[in-house]
Formats: sequence, C-alpha cells, structure tokens
Amino acid sequence: MDCTFMKIRRILIPLIVSVSNHRIPVLEKEIAASTPSCWLFLHSFLYPHPTQSNGEQLVVSIIAVADPEGEGGGSKGRQGGSSGAGGSRSMDCCICSPMATMYRLPRNTICAPCYEGAKAIIGFLNKDEQEEDDGHGSAKSPVSTKLNSSTKGMGHACQQVKEMRDREDESNQKAAFLEQGFALAWKDGMHTDIDVRPGTGAPIPAHKAILAARSEVFRHVLSSDEQCKAPAGDSISLPELSHDELSLLLAFLYTGALEQDLPERHLHALLVAADKYDVPFLQRACEARLAAAVEPRNVLRTLEVADLSSSAVLRERAMDTVVEHAEQVVFSAEYEEFAVRNAGLCVEITRALLANMSATTTNKEPCIEDVHRGA
Repeated sequence: MDCTFMKIRRILIPLIVSVSNHRIPVLEKEIAASTPSCWLFLHSFLYPHPTQSNGEQLVVSIIAVADPEGEGGGSKGRQGGSSGAGGSRSMDCCICSPMATMYRLPRNTICAPCYEGAKAIIGFLNKDEQEEDDGHGSAKSPVSTKLNSSTKGMGHACQQVKEMRDREDESNQKAAFLEQGFALAWKDGMHTDIDVRPGTGAPIPAHKAILAARSEVFRHVLSSDEQCKAPAGDSISLPELSHDELSLLLAFLYTGALEQDLPERHLHALLVAADKYDVPFLQRACEARLAAAVEPRNVLRTLEVADLSSSAVLRERAMDTVVEHAEQVVFSAEYEEFAVRNAGLCVEITRALLANMSATTTNKEPCIEDVHRGA
C-alpha cells in the first residue's frame, strides 16, 4: 500500500502542476513504471465527470498498463488473467478492452489486432468498391481511387457494410420470390409440356423452358433449329439416372437447392449428371458435400467418381486422403477391385505416394544416433 501511494504521489504532483499551468503533459514514460491502480486513481481524481467545469477539454496521454511488454512478474500475471488466453495485453484498447468506459482513460488507443483488423476491413471494402466501379465502367483513375481510399475511415466502412447488408437482404428476397414460384410449378406440375424418362421408373413431367434455361445441353436438345436434333415427340430420356436421381436433378433445376442428408450414391449420380448436362452450380454443390465427407472407407469410390465427372477439386481432395491413409487404403480388399477397373488412377496413386515419400525423406533431419553411426 505504501509503495502504491508513493508511486501515485510521484506522478500526481507533476501532473497537477502541469494542468495548473494549462499545459497538456505527455507523461507516458513516468506513468509506465506505475501499476494499473495508479491511473485508475488519477482518472477518478482528475476527471470526476466527462465534461470539464471550465469547458476546457484536457487531454492527458497516459499508458494504461504498467508493463507494456508483459515482462514484469506480477503485472504479467494480472494481464494474462485479463486477456483470457494467458497472453499479455499491450495496451488498454478502447475497442476490445473489457473495462467499463467510465473507468477507462480519456485516450482513444487501440491494440495492434484491432488496428490491423480495421485496416483489413477498410482495404477489403475499398477493393470491393473499386471492383464494383470497374464493373459499371467507372472513369475513376487508380491514383484518385487510392487517394480517396486513404481518407476513408471506419465510419465509411461501417456505412458500406450496412449497404452490403441491405443489398444482400434485397437479393435474398428476390431469390425467395423466384424460388417460391419455380418450386410451386415443380411441385404442382402446372402447365408441363415435356416428359423426362429415367432409366427405370415412370416419366416425370417438366417444363422445356426451365430445362433449356438451366442446361446448355438441354437447350440444344430441345431446340427447334433444323441443325439441332429435336426429340421425337414430347419426351426425352436420361437412361443413366434412376427415378429418384432424376427427381433430385429436376428439383435442383427448379429450386437450386439439394435436400439435406442425401446418400452418397445419389450425390455421385448427380455429380456425373451435372458434368454431362453442363450444370456448373449443381456440380459445385455436389463437390462441396462429397469433399467434406471424404474418408478412407469411401475415398476410392469418390476418386473414381471425381475422375468420371472431371472434378479437379474432388480429385485432389480424394488423392490427399489416399496419401494420408495410404496403408489403410492400399492394403484393403476394395483396392484390388479398384485397381482392376482403374489402372490409370492406380498409376497416379503410386506416383503421389512416391512423391510424398521423397518429400518426407528430404525434410527429415538426421538424428544424433544416425550421425554417430555414420561417423
């Protein structure tokens, strides 16, 4: 207690003298040797109310933390507890500090993570705004854009975020409106003008306009141009799909959404169909789900489907899984059947395993026993 009082006295006397002389002192070096309790006392003593009695706003530059680098023993322990992750807090941040505003210093300081985060947000939004201007044919020069971006602060960034949220809400409303209409037309089968026949099962009624709008392949197939093949009658056949798989494909063409918890075999069939009939959005949706579910038990089938559908993303994910679990995959009974059907993929797997072994050997450092044995 006596030590803290002496620190307060050593700092308070020159501070009061400086304020009485109507000067704004810079006491960072003096206050840095104190403890957090010192500046709490000074703040409550000098600033009992946010507004000064004489109308003059005094700004006192004070460091809030006694040990900014976190090197002190007791101070480091207190800072580590306040940070929540065991690390030291470099300063009293006015953004992320858990301290109440009324007990904080009147200095608007921010920590390095908040500073870098603010810069990243502003840079991202400025880049997005510049790309939007370029897309609309804006005549802004790169120099003027750079100068304008440097003067825009977090207030402008916040306004941009609000505008982006409004545009997102508007886009969601439009998408919901369109999806509701197409979903109703699909569910009720209103005014259908073509039957799509699966390999097995009953045909499913659909709309030529929807099929042609969603797929370039269907557009050519259904075209009435003499140079294109028009289907005989009012039906087309997709023999590689079952009735359930065809129903899922048509439902996606109408609504743009896949059902949750689809079996892998349905996702495999839809991925191949998306590649065959040129539906990129469906292909990306299937790739995302299959890539997230790749495991050693299904990696060979996934790799086979990725090769069949020309999916580079899924192929890379499956190949990485094979290399990571090489012993479990290569020595399985399923791999023997896989090798008979896919000799080319087996060659790629062998090359990937050898490349991984070579990289591991190159990066491996010799241990002390090996060095002595070699000597």
